[in-house]
Amino acid sequence: MALTPSKMIPLGTTAPDFELPDTVSGKPMRLGALKSDRATVIMFICNHCPYVQHVRQQLIAVARDYAPRGIAFVAISANDAENYPDDAPEKMKMVAQELGYPFPFLYDESQEVARAYGAACTPDLFVFDEKLKLVYRGQLDDARPGTDVPVTGRDLREALDAIVAGQPVSPEQKPSMGCNIKWKSG
Repeated sequence: MALTPSKMIPLGTTAPDFELPDTVSGKPMRLGALKSDRATVIMFICNHCPYVQHVRQQLIAVARDYAPRGIAFVAISANDAENYPDDAPEKMKMVAQELGYPFPFLYDESQEVARAYGAACTPDLFVFDEKLKLVYRGQLDDARPGTDVPVTGRDLREALDAIVAGQPVSPEQKPSMGCNIKWKSG
């Protein structure tokens, strides 16, 4: 596990389109069908990363709090499932069902989507406005495993609150920190 920060790609970047299989339904899902007319949160997560495990209940809570306000949530795992079997699609489905993920949990087997988004770590969070322009990228909050900082979702919630209120999202954003995405070799 290498502690890796998110890349903090430029604000205003357009969300790359994708079609990926949902591990729960088995159906292919496209960004165009998943996005919201208000904002869309794309989360690169996985099953085995302790940083994701530390915050995933809060990711669920944020999705449940903001989906009724018109915010769409999509989770994607791009980890190499051959070398990290806990991140294989069947295990993703198990975790999504066990935890009651209120968002699709898509599998990026080719890792092309993660590369297109500039995702570097898990969790890596991206928020796009109604035109699919990037308005937030970075951390959920300051909590990390092994610290006493409570998991609140503060940073992501502040960005979503601004969007819901029709206000600009503050450009002062901190990178997420987590396990590096497990890229396939070759």
